[in-house]
Amino acid sequence: MQVQSGQAGKILVVDDDRLVLATLAHGLTEAGYEVIDADNGDDAILLAREHRPDLALLDIRMEGMSGFDVAAYLREYCKMPFMFLSAFSDDDTVRQVHELGAVDYLVKPLDIGQIVPAVQAVFARLRATPLAVTDGPAPAAPTVSRTDSLLPAEAMAVGVLMHRFSLARDAALDRLQRMATASGHVTADEAERLLEAVERLSGTADN
Repeated sequence: MQVQSGQAGKILVVDDDRLVLATLAHGLTEAGYEVIDADNGDDAILLAREHRPDLALLDIRMEGMSGFDVAAYLREYCKMPFMFLSAFSDDDTVRQVHELGAVDYLVKPLDIGQIVPAVQAVFARLRATPLAVTDGPAPAAPTVSRTDSLLPAEAMAVGVLMHRFSLARDAALDRLQRMATASGHVTADEAERLLEAVERLSGTADN
């Protein structure tokens, strides 16, 4: 990932609901991000190839190519991190999100005031990895919630708990950490156990 010095980062936002797309684009732009938007998967891939954004924020269910299709392409051919923002949180969806390697998974409905900190947290994690190569001084770390240091699996497990128990993001993190303590695992291992359980339930439902 490459973030230009002096910018919060460049984000590709993809959603086939034009109102949602406009709201996301406006909110992220106000937060200091350069935003490229698309309302379908085909355009999203073309824009990703042309502009090389630092992160893609993808809806899942869209006409034509799904967000999963776009994510698979971005992972395979662009080596680009992506996160999902979707109204769907069934076990099969969570399983696919996990298998694709998303850096985060947010369940609608969320307002832009909740989405921006989540995006900031993802950028903070990406900048902390060897992939974070910058051309000049590193940008100042954004002010984010406690979820800024989570691994991808932990972030997705937090998203699952948010939906299942109608929790705020920090409360879901607290629950995950309590689950880890109770089972004698570190938080990352407990997150993997939770996601594996979701995958097993999904597989059972499919049979």
